[in-house]
Amino acid sequence: MAVPENHHVANLLEHVGHDFGTSKPVVLDQARIDHFAECTGDRQWIHVDVDRARKESPFGDTIAHGLLTLSLIPAVQYELGVYPPDASNLLNYGFDKVRYLAPVPVGSAIVTRVEIAGVEPKGLGRFLVRTKNTAYATGATAKPVLVAELLAMVTA
Repeated sequence: MAVPENHHVANLLEHVGHDFGTSKPVVLDQARIDHFAECTGDRQWIHVDVDRARKESPFGDTIAHGLLTLSLIPAVQYELGVYPPDASNLLNYGFDKVRYLAPVPVGSAIVTRVEIAGVEPKGLGRFLVRTKNTAYATGATAKPVLVAELLAMVTA
């Protein structure tokens, strides 16, 4: 999968259903999990207390925060070229239908597949773009760990 030919704001509607492929892997090691916990204040033991997690967690070790996995999506979309290069502005409009389907064990590498799920013209050269983002933990099962729809307002 790749960026479609003629990928411009004016023809975004033509690209609904386009699969942009899969991102490069991002490793969620304990250092990254700890940094995320520090930034957000979410220091739940299942994420940051390695000894306790190894003894008490049903997963046998720490797991990444669901919101950490979710927060990787915007960077993935830039990496894969989801938004047309001629867009004058791009604003995060939020997420819809976020589902955490499986835990992400520490040390997992996350890859995310992105597809344009919908484009809604909003007038004045603005389009509300809905993308379907499916994240997988490499080395885990083929089951996704996260499925989320991101909304972005794209302006010509």
